[in-house]
Amino acid sequence: MATAAGSRSVRRVVHVMRLPMGGLFRHVRDLVAGQQEAGIAVGVICADAPDERAAAALAKLGTQCGLGLHVVPMSRLPGFGDISNIREVSRLIAWLKPDIVHGHGAKGGMLARLSAGAPDAIRVYTPHGGSLHYGAASLEGMVYLGAERLMRQRTDGLIFESDFSRNAYRAKVGKPAAPAVVIHNGLSDAEFEPVVTEKDAADFLFIGELRMLKGVSTLIEAASLLPQPVSIRIVGAGPDRAAFERMACEKAGKARIEFMGAMPAREAFSLARMVVMPSWNESLPYVALEAGGAGKPLIATKVGGVPEIFGPLSSRLVPPGDAPALAGAISRMLSDPASAEADAASLRARVREFFSVSRMVESVDGFYARLLDMREQRREEARAGRDAAAARAGLTGAER
Repeated sequence: MATAAGSRSVRRVVHVMRLPMGGLFRHVRDLVAGQQEAGIAVGVICADAPDERAAAALAKLGTQCGLGLHVVPMSRLPGFGDISNIREVSRLIAWLKPDIVHGHGAKGGMLARLSAGAPDAIRVYTPHGGSLHYGAASLEGMVYLGAERLMRQRTDGLIFESDFSRNAYRAKVGKPAAPAVVIHNGLSDAEFEPVVTEKDAADFLFIGELRMLKGVSTLIEAASLLPQPVSIRIVGAGPDRAAFERMACEKAGKARIEFMGAMPAREAFSLARMVVMPSWNESLPYVALEAGGAGKPLIATKVGGVPEIFGPLSSRLVPPGDAPALAGAISRMLSDPASAEADAASLRARVREFFSVSRMVESVDGFYARLLDMREQRREEARAGRDAAAARAGLTGAER
């Protein structure tokens, strides 16, 4: 069993999330593996996989879950379907009897905290960006952030994957009503192995979901501004792929841009010498960690928790949505590969030191144990208070 010095043991954990894809799924997958290895029985409640690749990953996760994998239909947007979701998640949690119910993302966090099953279980929430990406003045922001404020009192602990997310929560939702901690995402040892670059590799690789938020349009515009030819491979799938392909045909200039479809990150890293992450918004992106761990030279934007990954190298980050600045960074990296490699080596060393899966899992399990200790201490104080009041009233033990 996983224990921390002087702490109660965590025996059973249920993670609740929506889609089994992206960085959030990667985070949960790593937690499941690490917690099961530590002797904790783990279950996962999530929506069904949207495609074959996600289905394969979900099936693999199911084999690692000591408390099973449980698929519940979930929509992305709030709606009447959430009522049946809450009932079903409550039923599952009552049956699984976890010590900890850990919700991930806006939907998973809502279901974990509103579920009525296992009332003694500690409710933990990790936003993963989620609701915190919305502006407070937007309609979506008013709905999601308003819901976050209402659920503060149903939250026993908050885990943020970056200082950025913690600060965003305080600014948009308010001061946490429960203990909160920052625990960074991490990589496994295998992800620090160097990647062999193909002989016909492109200059740059983008890997991520193909939607506007990821800044692909800024990358295409930046490529069109370059005086020299540049080759870019874009790996990923998403709702805006067709729009990006049209833009690449119309505005790429001297750049050669290929759309490669979705594939695992380390496989994709072999397709190019350098990586570019032009996101407009992020929390603590795994792509930056994975590129850093693999030793790939990386251009990234100054968004979310990315400066926390880069640390002393943060001065290299470029403003989001600024095509000329991104074009300048691309030109500099192309013209000075030696400096790019040196920066990549420094980033790899930093990621290895501060962003490991083992460190992440140990920190999460330690926070769980701390929350259990705090709950037991509150119960003991309440019992002592009742005993003291009874003693003052002259009641015997039987009368109490």
